[in-house]
Amino acid sequence: MNLTPIVCVTAWLVPGGGHLLLRQWLKGLVFLAIVLILFSVGLLMDGRLFSLEAGFFGLLRFVADAAIGLPYILGKLLSAGQGDIRSIGYEYGNTFLYTAGLLNMLMILDACDHARGNQE
Repeated sequence: MNLTPIVCVTAWLVPGGGHLLLRQWLKGLVFLAIVLILFSVGLLMDGRLFSLEAGFFGLLRFVADAAIGLPYILGKLLSAGQGDIRSIGYEYGNTFLYTAGLLNMLMILDACDHARGNQE
């Protein structure tokens, strides 16, 4: 049975989850902690979780945020991440949220690579 698709979807939904499925415990837990910390700090600094918007940059913001996976979905469902453009931390918060998503994209690629057998 090929577990690669399951590992890849899990890696997107739960940051570090793909590595945990591959029994790379330390790597998975560290990745989970890093992404959750970046996500939490981004929200605490009044960052905004972007939905799909028109235009190239609207698409980029959405993809960067949605790549966070389940935290993004839960944040949208709970109406967190509304963002306050008047806040001093608004742009910094957005940057933390983008970074969390983009970092998770790299972790997804790494987990999928390991699942296919392309290990270091």
